[in-house]
Amino acid sequence: MAPRKTKASDPASVGAALARPIVARVETAPAPVDAATRLEIFSRLAKANPEPRAELDYGNAYTLLVAVVLSAQATDRSVNLATAPLFAIADTPEAMLALGEERVRDFIRTIGLFNTKAKNVIALSRILVEEHGGAVPASLEHLRVLPGVGAKTASVVLNVAFGVPRIAVDTHIFRVSNRIPLVVAATTDKVQAGLEAIVPEQFLLNAHHWLILFGRYVCKARRPECPRCPIADLCRYPMKTA
Repeated sequence: MAPRKTKASDPASVGAALARPIVARVETAPAPVDAATRLEIFSRLAKANPEPRAELDYGNAYTLLVAVVLSAQATDRSVNLATAPLFAIADTPEAMLALGEERVRDFIRTIGLFNTKAKNVIALSRILVEEHGGAVPASLEHLRVLPGVGAKTASVVLNVAFGVPRIAVDTHIFRVSNRIPLVVAATTDKVQAGLEAIVPEQFLLNAHHWLILFGRYVCKARRPECPRCPIADLCRYPMKTA
């Protein structure tokens, strides 16, 4: 008998898709820039945006955690629209549990994979209440075991909520790192490890924000806006736009 095929809508399949790291062909051939160039790159990004911040709306470590979980395969804008009314009545794990999975699902119905995400939000809230006294743990190990939380989500929460210098690599940072290139690698995990090892220490805390915003608004996927790029003269990307 042939093995049963797993449907894309199965919770296990959806959960695996959310946790799966990005793997892609590295599109640049040049060697990564040297230490002096890295220092100049981050100096310019910092000068252009001295106080970068996450574009997800949140009020505390818990709502940040929920927002990042909901943002998987969704835009920050769509998450903010859904969480504004949700967080107005449930901004703690206790309040979220009292709300219940069905009502959470109704609030986030406009976000992709909302059924699985509603289950995860309730499940992680229960663990926070039962095992952490309702607080979000400032520990990578404890965060990663929460439903719907992978390495990227845990890194974002540690960085933004607790000031831990970690670089959560999404599609934007992955692209930027390989284009400049800062670190050339085929998976997000390898790019994260590489970046955290080579980003100048004084810029490490905010590097995640600078790189993601740079990738989102300047070094875009289909057509990077090289003419207005603040580091165009330092970047080795061979297919710059005119």
